[in-house]
Order: sequence, then C-alpha cells, then structure tokens
Amino acid sequence: MYTGFKHLHSGLAYLLLLALIIAVFYAIASRNKPFTSGSKKIALLGLVCAHLQFVAGLVLYFLSPLGLSNFSGEAMKAKDLRLYIIEHPLMMLIAVVLITIGYSRMKRLGTDSKKYKSIIVFYGIGLLFILSMIPWKVWP
Repeated sequence: MYTGFKHLHSGLAYLLLLALIIAVFYAIASRNKPFTSGSKKIALLGLVCAHLQFVAGLVLYFLSPLGLSNFSGEAMKAKDLRLYIIEHPLMMLIAVVLITIGYSRMKRLGTDSKKYKSIIVFYGIGLLFILSMIPWKVWP
C-alpha cells in the first residue's frame, strides 16, 4: 500500500504542477479579457489537483517510514529527514491553503481583472512554495 501511494503522490505531482502552470499562465495571458466559465474551470482544475495531491501526501505521511513514524529529536538534526517530517508537509499545506484562498477570493471579486490577479498572485505563490520544497534528489 505504501508503494502504491508513493507512486500516486509522485504521479499526481506532475499533474498538479502542470495544472498550476496552466492556470497561472492562462490568467496572465487573459488578465485584460472577460472572465469566463472556462477561466473558472481552469482555476478549479488547479484547486482540485492541489487538494488531491495533498490528500495523497497526507496518507503517505502516515504510511511512510520517512513520515510521522520517524519523528524524533535525532531526525530533526538530519537535513533530509527533517525535510520529509516537517518542512515538505508544512510548506505543501501552506501552498494548498494559498491556492484555496486564491480560488475563494476569485469567486467573490467583482471585476474580471481582480479575479485574474487573485489567481496569478495566490496560485503563483503556491506554485513557488511547492517548487521550493520538492525533494528534487529523489523525485522521479
């Protein structure tokens, strides 16, 4: 089961990065155009992918020998272990929260340019946080 979730989490990461990049660049390219239902669907795709990836990662956090079961003072001294135990999960939580805030704000804002700006800012920062905490050395 651990191996399956590890592969799911890695596979969904590609989908999430693609969805966020598309959402951010679409919002940048469309910021002076009307906000359509298609625009909302692209933003929703990024939101859904972020939530799916986070849930898969949360399950993996409890199943993995590198996750919660490895939490100790000694593990906090090791840079690689600390990444898996604290840094990666916390930064991903913050990224998903930012993406969720961006989508929620987008729905409530009045003008089209403000809706696109909400997506650009919040999804963009979330994407940067995600990219900053991917364990690149072991990522397939």
